[in-house]
Amino acid sequence: MTDRIIRVGHSPDPDDAFMFYGLSSGKVKLEGITIEHQLEDIQTLNERALRGELEITAISAHAYSYVADRYWVMATGASMGEGYGPVIVSKRFRTLDELAGKRVATPGKLTTATLLFKIFTEGITHVDIPFDQIMDRVSSGEFDAGLLIHEGQITYQQEGFHKILDFGELWARMYDGLPLPLGLDVVRKDLGEEMARALSSGLKQSIRYGYTHQQEAIPYALQYGRGINEQLGEKFVKMYVSELTIDMGENGKKALELLFKLGSERGVVPTVPNLQLY
Repeated sequence: MTDRIIRVGHSPDPDDAFMFYGLSSGKVKLEGITIEHQLEDIQTLNERALRGELEITAISAHAYSYVADRYWVMATGASMGEGYGPVIVSKRFRTLDELAGKRVATPGKLTTATLLFKIFTEGITHVDIPFDQIMDRVSSGEFDAGLLIHEGQITYQQEGFHKILDFGELWARMYDGLPLPLGLDVVRKDLGEEMARALSSGLKQSIRYGYTHQQEAIPYALQYGRGINEQLGEKFVKMYVSELTIDMGENGKKALELLFKLGSERGVVPTVPNLQLY
């Protein structure tokens, strides 16, 4: 009998690569299933999810409010900030008040970072551009500040930027230490509940494999670190692949529900999805 092919979309970032190492290396196998990995940047994955193209895909937490009719949230695979998250930085300014009327580069319409920007700031113009261009275009003076995701969150200081606001710090302070949901893995509903649970279990095994075989998984993940050394790469992986990534649990679900509630109150998400985790 031929294996069923399941296409899995994830971004070419160290944390995602680490999570999927067990599956991509063949060290974790799913009976009767062949996993086909498709690497795309997160904004592209968000757009593909709107069309329901992939059976499993990483998406921004923000994007789930647009695709809840097609996908279930997986309890495993989430990226959550625990006191850290997307960061607004600048070379010229140091406070949010100074950014009133200024232009900030943000990393994409459906990214959670941009959602947080819309929820928690007012009177600041933002323009969505590719996330990996933000530092350069702020440095050139095209933008007054930038909202950083991925490795930029831990490298901005060495490139001469000042932190104006870390949304992860703000979130933890405002909401009693709840984690900040940033990225999710979702599974398409038409696969059915049994298959969804099997695939979620497989991803959980893959993450656990990475943690118990870090001497293999970390070097593999660091192939996808854009311009960061091994020490910073390992730090970034462990920031966003945590116990909450293995299973977000009730705290993760509660944080996700809060994010959608806040977005709805600000009129910047289309719906507050009913969350059912697999």
